[in-house]
Amino acid sequence: MKYKVNLKKTEEGYAVWVPGLPGCWSQGQTEEEALDNIKDAIKGYMEAVDELSKDKECRYVEVRGHV
Repeated sequence: MKYKVNLKKTEEGYAVWVPGLPGCWSQGQTEEEALDNIKDAIKGYMEAVDELSKDKECRYVEVRGHV
């Protein structure tokens, strides 16, 4: 699965966040480190979503045609 991320150079290195996943962000001293770190943040975010959705009635939908 692919996620669009935003990356910004800061005084400390790089900040990176996922606009489609509110509150999902990370950082790193290099661009490569920041992008590796956001992968872990996304995994953790999705695990938390799964846990919060546990025992709830859920459905899946597929969306095509955007980006």
